[in-house]
Amino acid sequence: MAEGSRPARQPKAGERRRARILAMQGLYQRHFSKSPIADIEAEFMVDNDMGNVDTAYFRDLLRGVHREQADLDRTIEPFLDRPLGEVDAVELAIVRLGAYELKHRIDVPYKVVINEGIEMAKRFGGTEGHKFVNSVLDKLSRRLRLSETRPR
Repeated sequence: MAEGSRPARQPKAGERRRARILAMQGLYQRHFSKSPIADIEAEFMVDNDMGNVDTAYFRDLLRGVHREQADLDRTIEPFLDRPLGEVDAVELAIVRLGAYELKHRIDVPYKVVINEGIEMAKRFGGTEGHKFVNSVLDKLSRRLRLSETRPR
């Protein structure tokens, strides 16, 4: 380690949770506004207190889900109980976010991804939205995280 440098600090769970919430809200906004994702990111960075947010994680989620949306939708569709276009926009943003994390953020345990999705759906989604999110992410985790989800 170089003199005077400190080891990188691990983000706290609450900082990641806030990053997920803001990313979900940004994806929701993008769903309706069609504004460039860079504009939405900049707006969120200015309009929100980012002091207790893992901003690198926020950016990764927002940009990554946007960049891979078509692929994520193809991954999610087999696990939906309705056509993609009929999924509530909040729940769709949460499921896309969870799919991205399951696929690319293997540093986050699959159970955490599912739980965070459920909690966001309870807070921001429809009355039964958390059940939908749980069902989709649970099935998706068995496909994308086989080594983690396989019974021992």
